[in-house]
Amino acid sequence: MQLQIITKVLVVNCLFLSACVSSKKYKEVKSELDQLNSQNQSLSQQNSTLKKQLGEVNDQYGSVKAEYASYKTGCEGAQKKLATYETALHQLKGRIDEVQKALAAGEADFASKGVSVYEKEGRIYVDMQDNLMYSSGSSKLKEEGMKALGPVASALNQYPELQVFVVGHTDSVSFKKGIDKDNLGLSTDRANTVVRTLVGNYNVNPDRLVAAGQGKYGPIADNSTADGRAKNRRTEIILNPDLEKILNALKE
Repeated sequence: MQLQIITKVLVVNCLFLSACVSSKKYKEVKSELDQLNSQNQSLSQQNSTLKKQLGEVNDQYGSVKAEYASYKTGCEGAQKKLATYETALHQLKGRIDEVQKALAAGEADFASKGVSVYEKEGRIYVDMQDNLMYSSGSSKLKEEGMKALGPVASALNQYPELQVFVVGHTDSVSFKKGIDKDNLGLSTDRANTVVRTLVGNYNVNPDRLVAAGQGKYGPIADNSTADGRAKNRRTEIILNPDLEKILNALKE
């Protein structure tokens, strides 16, 4: 009987201990499960944030990629245009050299009589001293002056893309009293005479020609000396490339 009671007590104790251990384990497992759920929620939020950031990065990449493609296309277009421009300039420089050589050869017989041909800043200048072209105070061409314009006209007709400016110059010495003319008027008259001669005698297109007079306002030498004044009395024929045609070619 006593043995039965002891056995019952042990069984009751075992059952009590078993119940206690199961409750403790449950709490531990539940705590771990709660932590895992919390971590899972945190990871899910982080995952959503990362997905959003990845989408933004992809959008930015697409935008940058499109901008780069546009920039690349623009650069390629600019390079092609630059190459066209450089080719045009190279051809223009070759053309100017051709014209200068042709003019220098044509005016060789007049070089000792006051005609000079040179290039400056992409333009060709033909300088003709007034003692070859005119009598003192006159705008009427001498015979030698008429002949000297022949090679110029030939070059102009051979190279129709060149625009032409004819500019008359004088020294600073005023006309004598009683003469109804001044240096500015004389220089303009002389320039007009050259233009009329190129058109009327040598068939140069008048649309390409511009005449102007500067009088004493454009000296290349000192007007206080006789030699300087002689150099200043001149007619300039300036051959200028038609840059507008080149720019239009580039736009096309």
